[in-house]
Amino acid sequence: MRLWPPNISWFRIRWSLSLPATFILFFVVAGAPFPFGSTNDLSIAFWCLCLGVAVIVAPTRDLRAPHLWLLAGIGVIVAAYAFVLHEQLSDHPWIAPFQPIWKQAADLLGVPIAPSASIVKNEAFFALGAPLANILAIVLGITVGANRDRARRLLWVIAISGALYALYGVLSFLIEPTMILWRDKTAYLGSVTGTFINRNTAAAYFGSCAVIWMLLILEDVRRRLPERHIEWKRLSLDVRTIPPKEILPQLGCLLVCLMAMFMTTSRAGVGLSLLAMIVSFTLFLRKDLPPRTGIWISLGSGLAVALGLLQLLGGRVSSRFDSQGLVDEGRIEAWKSTLRIIGDNPWFGTGMGTFQWAFPPYRSPNISIRGVWDAAHSTPLELASEVGIPMALLVALGWAIMLLVLARGVFGRRRDAIIPLAAVATATLSLLHSCLDFTLQVPGYSIPFFALFGAGLAQSFRTKEGRAMAEAGATRRRGDGHPTTADAAPSRVPQLHKSV
Repeated sequence: MRLWPPNISWFRIRWSLSLPATFILFFVVAGAPFPFGSTNDLSIAFWCLCLGVAVIVAPTRDLRAPHLWLLAGIGVIVAAYAFVLHEQLSDHPWIAPFQPIWKQAADLLGVPIAPSASIVKNEAFFALGAPLANILAIVLGITVGANRDRARRLLWVIAISGALYALYGVLSFLIEPTMILWRDKTAYLGSVTGTFINRNTAAAYFGSCAVIWMLLILEDVRRRLPERHIEWKRLSLDVRTIPPKEILPQLGCLLVCLMAMFMTTSRAGVGLSLLAMIVSFTLFLRKDLPPRTGIWISLGSGLAVALGLLQLLGGRVSSRFDSQGLVDEGRIEAWKSTLRIIGDNPWFGTGMGTFQWAFPPYRSPNISIRGVWDAAHSTPLELASEVGIPMALLVALGWAIMLLVLARGVFGRRRDAIIPLAAVATATLSLLHSCLDFTLQVPGYSIPFFALFGAGLAQSFRTKEGRAMAEAGATRRRGDGHPTTADAAPSRVPQLHKSV
C-alpha cells in the first residue's frame, strides 16, 4: 500500500525534508556579518535560535559512520564545556576552587558573600552564546554538508554574500566613511570595515572570501582545459578559449574582495590572507605542476604576485609594516599579562566572559594607560585564562583533529576536493589570525566559517558512489591486468571533463 502519491519520488521527499534546515543555514551564514558583526547579545541569541531549530530538523540520511564519529567528538567538547559551566555557575561546585576575591570582598565589606568559582557571578551563562552558535554551526555544517550539492551551495552562499559585503564596504568608505550601516563610525575612520566594527576581523573575512573565490575560479578554469595535465606552454591559448562572460563575474567578485581586504589596512589580516591564497593555489594545482621543482616555483611565483599586490593595492598596509612591524608592543605585554592570569588560575580559569574584569590587576605597566582591554588579542590565551588549561587543551585537540581530517580530504578526494580545501585554508587563516587578534570571537565571522568547516569535514570522506566506482575499477583490473574503459583517464573534451 502506498503512503504517498505515485508521482512523488524519494528524491523530492528527501529534498522537502532537508529544505528548511538548508534554507535556515544559508540565511544565517549570509546574514551573520550584517548586524555589526553580530557582537551584541540579541543578535547572538537570534542566530542560536535559528541554528537550534535547523539542527532539530536537519537531514540525517546522508550521514555515515565517519560523520557520526565527528559529531561524537563534538559531543565530548560540549560535555566538557557543560562541566566547566557548571563549576563556574554553581554555588556548590564539585571540584573547582572558589575564587579568593569573594572572601576578600566579604572581609572588606563586613558582610557574608556567597563565593563562586568565577570572579563575576553568572557571567559564564551570558558568555555562552557565541561558543554555542559556533558549535551549532559546525554541527549543522556536517549534517547539511554531508550532501555534496548542499555543501557546494554553502560555499557559493559564503562567497557571494562576502562579495556583497565587500562591495558595500568599499562603496560606503568612498561615499560616507564616517558611518557603519545606520550608526556613526567611531574608530578606524581611515579603513574599510564593511559591516564589522573592527578592521582586523573585516580583513580576515574579506580575505577568507577571496580564498574561496580564487578556488572557485581555479576549479572552473581547470575544468574547461582539455588536457588531463596542464601544458603550461599552451596555457594562455587554452585560457583564451574560455568565454569572457562566463569568467568575468567571478573575477570581479575576487577583485572586490581583494580591494576591500587591502583597504582595511590590517597587517595580519592581509598578510595571512595572501599566504592562505598562495598555499591553497599550490595545493589545488599540485598534480599539474612539474615534479620536484613545481611546488617551489608555484610558491615563489605566488609570493612575488602577493608582494606586487601589496605594493599596488596595499600601500598603507606596507607602511604599517614598516613603521610598526608585525605585532604591536602593547599586545606582547598583554599576552604576558594573560599568561600570569593563566598561571594563577590554571584549572578552571577566572570564568567564561570575565577577561575584562580579570585583566586590570595583571595589566603590565609597559602598556599605555589609554583604553580598556576587553580582549586579550589572542583567542587561545584568552580561552585558557577563562576556562582553564585542560579545557583549552581539549579545544586545541579538537582543532588539530579537524585540520588533519580536512587535510585528509584535500589529499585523498579526487572529486569535490575544493570543499575541504576551502575549509582548511580558511580554518588555518582564522586560527593563525586569532592567535594575534580575536577574529573567531566575532560571531559575524565565526558562524559562517564554522559552518564551512563542518561542510568541509563532511566532504573529507569518500562518498558511497566514489568508493563503489573505485572498488569496481580495482576488480576489473585484477581480472585481466589492464584497465578497462571505465578506468581510463577522464575525457579530454572540455564539455565532458569531470573529476571522479
